[in-house]
Amino acid sequence: MNRFAVPMSLFAVLLVACERPPPAEPVAPAAAATPAQAQAQAADAVSTAPATGSDADWQGYGAAQLGIDVEQLRTVWGSDLQGDAAADGACYYLSPAAHSEGGPFFMVEGGRFLRYDVRGGDTAAPGGGRIGMDLAQLQALYPQAEPLQPHKYVEGGKVLRVPATDGSQGALVFELGADGKATTWRVGLPPQVDYVEGCG
Repeated sequence: MNRFAVPMSLFAVLLVACERPPPAEPVAPAAAATPAQAQAQAADAVSTAPATGSDADWQGYGAAQLGIDVEQLRTVWGSDLQGDAAADGACYYLSPAAHSEGGPFFMVEGGRFLRYDVRGGDTAAPGGGRIGMDLAQLQALYPQAEPLQPHKYVEGGKVLRVPATDGSQGALVFELGADGKATTWRVGLPPQVDYVEGCG
């Protein structure tokens, strides 16, 4: 046996071992986000999400908040409100010229903005209800709704009244046709929100 055979084979093994890359170091799991970091990440996600909301809320429509006087309403809305004031503080409506025929329509009584009506289109009510939704859909969205009432003028129609969920005095009222689907909705302060005839 060649006396160099063993050392040479050993040398070959050592050479191969040296050519192997070192084992990868274990990667530490990512640290859990702190509550503050999680809140910041959620805020970032909201800020980058497409806007899908509505100007309608329990206390008004955009900057037009229920209870303000008509001069304030005209100031916050701009110069395109149309409609004639009624004498002696009687009820009347103002409507934005730039909006569709579906509304919103702003009810003023006693010189104050007290209700708005939506009579068409796809504008979402506070809580997500829309014209065209059926009773089951609305009741699922508004479990706090009051018992269903018959409509005063529409045969087979119903009225669904929903108290505000934000602690305000406002209420949301859906009118449903005989087919059980919402035809209009309105938000306002009592008793004006419950005027079935509007300003009639």
